Amino acid sequence: MTQFDFMGKRKAAYIISILLTVIALGALAVKGLSLGLDFTGGTQVEVSYAKAPSLDEVRDELGEAGFGNYSVQTFGADTDVLVRLQQTFDEGIGDQVVTALRAEGEQVDLVRAEYVGAQVGDQLRDQSGLGMLIALGVVALYVAFRFQYKFALGALISLGHDVVILLGFFALFGFDFDLTVLAAVLAVIGYSLNDTIIVYDRIRENIRRSQSNDLVRIFNDAVNQTLSRTLSTSGTTLLVLLALFFLGGDMIHNFSLALIVGVVLGTFSSIYVAAAVLLLVKLEREDLIPAKRENAAEDELP
Repeated sequence: MTQFDFMGKRKAAYIISILLTVIALGALAVKGLSLGLDFTGGTQVEVSYAKAPSLDEVRDELGEAGFGNYSVQTFGADTDVLVRLQQTFDEGIGDQVVTALRAEGEQVDLVRAEYVGAQVGDQLRDQSGLGMLIALGVVALYVAFRFQYKFALGALISLGHDVVILLGFFALFGFDFDLTVLAAVLAVIGYSLNDTIIVYDRIRENIRRSQSNDLVRIFNDAVNQTLSRTLSTSGTTLLVLLALFFLGGDMIHNFSLALIVGVVLGTFSSIYVAAAVLLLVKLEREDLIPAKRENAAEDELP
């Protein structure tokens, strides 16, 4: 079994986590998330080509024409392309798009141009936020019931750490935040929690089996015992996500990027946040194994 001194490096990990969290919160406060068309709505233009175009070339042509924050996808046949733009609808927008796409001599016809509303309205955003808080509350209750309330606190801090830094990453670099990225954030919560539960389970077992009060050593043993499983799971997941990132196309680019960052954060936090926080909140053997009273036998006498 490997034996790395993870807990011995926990102070450096605390500093890294705090810095990343502060930077993420600052980016969210100053720049905010660059909400995609799913959240803001915009203009939808459908065009028809004489022969199937390359979507990457279509995106390049729109970018060169000065259009910003757009999405491009086929619509029905390979020759039909749907362009969604995050800008106010006007009567000439369809002609502007067609003119930009004809720049390379392509035969392009305008089918329709219309305003499209946001797929996620204010009410749904509010309900999603409330649902997220309820989910975190249920997670806290589950962990507190299965383990102990200090474990629940550690799990919540770990989940909050991952979500805040992931959102801050998208805010800092200005990547579009759409429904696919939102789905990735929810997936990261589940992944991170699963990793945390596995580490917590081994910590609890080791505390109950050991007679030692050296919790730092017990935590180190628990993390090392689960390390091969953690690296195998994270490694194989990252291989798939990297394939999606480089080969999956523009539509799932940000989705795969969010999951890549989230898996790395989840692996880090399960060791240096979820586990190390238990030392900060003064977890003791007595929290899991109540101490026996010296006079317990006498108390039972009539």
